[in-house]
Amino acid sequence: MSDERVSLPYGSWQSPITTEMIISESTSLGDMAIDGENIYWLEMRPSEGGRYVIVKRTSNGSQSDVNLAPFNARTRVHEYGGGSYLIHNGMAFFSNYADQRVYRIDPNGLNPIAITPNGFDHRYADYTLDIYNENLIAVREDHTGPSEASNTLVSININGIGEVKILISGADFYSSPALSPDGSLLAWIQWNHPNMPWDSTELWVAEVESDGSLTSPKKIKGREGESICQPVWSPDGVLHFVSDEPGWWNIYRQEKGESVNLTPIKAEFTQAQWLLGVHYYGFSSSDQMICAMNENGIWSLAEICIRDKRLKKIPTVFTEISRSGLKVTKETVVFEAGSSKLPYSVYRRGLDGSTTELRKSDGPSIAAKYISQPEPIEFPTENGLTAHGFFYPPHNPKYCSEAEELPPLLVISHGGPTGATTTTLSLTTQFWTSRGFGVLDVNYSGSTGYGTDYRRRLNGRWGIADIEDCVNGAKFLVARGDVDGNRLAIRGGSAGGYTTLAALTFTDVFKAGASYYGVSDLEALALETHKFESRYMDSMVGPYPEMKNIYEERSPIFHTDLLSCPVILFQGLEDKIVLPNQAEMMVDALNSNGIPVAYIAFEDEQHGFRKSENIQRTLDAELYFYSRIFGFDAKDIEEPVFISNLD
Repeated sequence: MSDERVSLPYGSWQSPITTEMIISESTSLGDMAIDGENIYWLEMRPSEGGRYVIVKRTSNGSQSDVNLAPFNARTRVHEYGGGSYLIHNGMAFFSNYADQRVYRIDPNGLNPIAITPNGFDHRYADYTLDIYNENLIAVREDHTGPSEASNTLVSININGIGEVKILISGADFYSSPALSPDGSLLAWIQWNHPNMPWDSTELWVAEVESDGSLTSPKKIKGREGESICQPVWSPDGVLHFVSDEPGWWNIYRQEKGESVNLTPIKAEFTQAQWLLGVHYYGFSSSDQMICAMNENGIWSLAEICIRDKRLKKIPTVFTEISRSGLKVTKETVVFEAGSSKLPYSVYRRGLDGSTTELRKSDGPSIAAKYISQPEPIEFPTENGLTAHGFFYPPHNPKYCSEAEELPPLLVISHGGPTGATTTTLSLTTQFWTSRGFGVLDVNYSGSTGYGTDYRRRLNGRWGIADIEDCVNGAKFLVARGDVDGNRLAIRGGSAGGYTTLAALTFTDVFKAGASYYGVSDLEALALETHKFESRYMDSMVGPYPEMKNIYEERSPIFHTDLLSCPVILFQGLEDKIVLPNQAEMMVDALNSNGIPVAYIAFEDEQHGFRKSENIQRTLDAELYFYSRIFGFDAKDIEEPVFISNLD
């Protein structure tokens, strides 16, 4: 058989990585737990309509679902959720998405028992168990009032009597309740508007009385501008936490009233707390912890000897630890990880160094020869600064380009905006590179993994710094001769969708773009979004309504006369974070101006698409869209999308 490559235009290469492959057995994993010899994790299954299932794996390797259909272990606290279940001695507690009640499943039981009162307006998450008082301690979000939701820490009687008591109230937000090993102290995190948890938070501790109530609450640490998260008690009852006081999220130990930095290095030991219930470190003994750490966007595992504050990296093949973090016991570590060659999977690592894969997120395997490897790049941007990203060149062993042709470039702007991209093997990224696209995944200013100063570059400059970095990243690759400057596209979801729309509106670098549930009107976002993010714009843009003019200046919807290139938009009609009218207004404006635009809405999707058929439809449609705009023949597209003002 000949190894000679076929010469075809970039974008028209045939690829074994199809949309059917991406969604066929693709499962989102996370939220691990260890209970004795059993390991648990959460699976989001597109094939079941996006249902979240707690999966139990026993010591002999057998696996079973804990919550059977139709129960869906997903909480709506903060809308993003996280911390939706807890396991103790084989007993499961979880939030059910349909009614947001907390349910208990007894060991070897099948029928969940509701332990909170009926009422969808009460939501629960981020559990810890007070075994001494038979209470489940949780964050509760109360939507029964006429104004914004009220957040509290509550105790829930686990015996199914529907008894819920408020433990602590008064702050705008709570997270991370952590009970000391002897049950005498409860630690938690709290913060107030307009802060987000990566801006300013406080660490508190209170005494637990014999009836389960709290007394003598005391702030342990937290000043304005300090982000604290992840309180964890060591087995011998010493409080630990993460703080960015030194300019990086480091791990601290509370000793004799003083906070001692155990990891005084330029590395991050967490990432932005968008989800509840996440920890990036845990204890194998009172004197040793296992942690995940991020240096320049690359994750690794490490062990810390607390006695002498010594950190030692653990050699692995992984470059990414998922935002589900990890769980640690004296015998094992469970985590979700991946690399540029490995998709996210759940792993168990024994303290003897042995590593076992428990569950792979992407079912289908793809031959290594089709995988494009990321190049970490650092490129100049505005104001003499540098920004970061990962460049994936087009790659397919069966094809080469036509003479002197350069590939199109697809720039990805991640969500958040306080978030970060991942280096883990993504079949979606490889979907593009194996067809002849270059892909630049940008960790623009404001991203996590590069220290506090880098994260705060976006403060007051959302819609400026992120766009500058995406534009300059694309220009950098054009100048290097890697991609075609006349075929630059940008795509992103949520906040990344805003960056996409803003870059298309306020610059002329990109020739097409795709927005997934993206923001077009910053003012509408400030006025209509949910409580968790209702004041987020204060730091990203400025206080509203005092700076209403800035909101309008940076909102693509008010400047559609500047947008002259084609756009495709995707939107879930049940989205409570970015409301559908954001996309609809943009589509109407583009149509009025005669700009080619395509719009696909899904009646049964929220913020982030979860159903197999919808995920498949978006990728097929986006590829078809670029084929029409850039003039190549897209293979295997069964259902074209209508592009108004073009078709």
